Amino acid sequence: MKTVLGGILMAALIATGAQAEVRTEKVEYRHGEAVQEGYLAYDDSLTGKRPGVLVVHEWWGLNDYAKRRAEQLARLGYVAFALDMYGKGKVTSDPKEAGRLSGYFRDDRSLMRARAAAGLAVLKGRPQVDPARIAAIGYCFGGTTVLEMARGGAELKGVVSFHGGLATPNPADAKNIRGKVLVLHGAADPFVPAAEVVAFQEEMRQAGVDWQMVFYGGAVHSFTNPDAGRAGIKGVVYDERADRRSWQAMRNFFDELLK
Repeated sequence: MKTVLGGILMAALIATGAQAEVRTEKVEYRHGEAVQEGYLAYDDSLTGKRPGVLVVHEWWGLNDYAKRRAEQLARLGYVAFALDMYGKGKVTSDPKEAGRLSGYFRDDRSLMRARAAAGLAVLKGRPQVDPARIAAIGYCFGGTTVLEMARGGAELKGVVSFHGGLATPNPADAKNIRGKVLVLHGAADPFVPAAEVVAFQEEMRQAGVDWQMVFYGGAVHSFTNPDAGRAGIKGVVYDERADRRSWQAMRNFFDELLK
């Protein structure tokens, strides 16, 4: 009898899983005169309003990597929106071009915050999303961006930076942070000097932010991206263990914040 009941239960679980499907949509929106195109992912088998997660891409632009992360989040039950910082169709694999595109925002943090806020507004406006339960994650350039969103007072329950830059021209703005902060960092990242790490930690302490920082030994920059090494940039390498552990750290963080 136990075997029969177990088989029935397993069949029911398989049938339920088969009904679940991650839907994806390209979403065009604007920031001023600039036309953006983001990528929405959600599980259409779920009903009711759900937490939302904003995803901010690396300095390459909104490429397949950021989209895959949005789909992973959708499988966890979140409505995920990978925003577009650069503009519709602006994606590159050339480090010089990536540096040029990201440089506009690194040099103008008000523009960075405003462009990201336009993407956040799209996510908040989706009918599946509970606007009171939204967080943001970002990778490299995107990690810097979500930290700047928080410093700008964005209405977010929390932000997660994966191997992002930590410096800001306005550290006093940390007093505006409304949610919690999680930084997931490669301990051997050559692009974020030790002094920058120390300054960030002091910034968080001075502002009284609820923050966490996790270091992954031996991990360098872009440790979550399996394609990190393709550009041939020294100090940019994928690390499977750090990738897996950091994703789990994010999940634990979101379980506390959003569920």
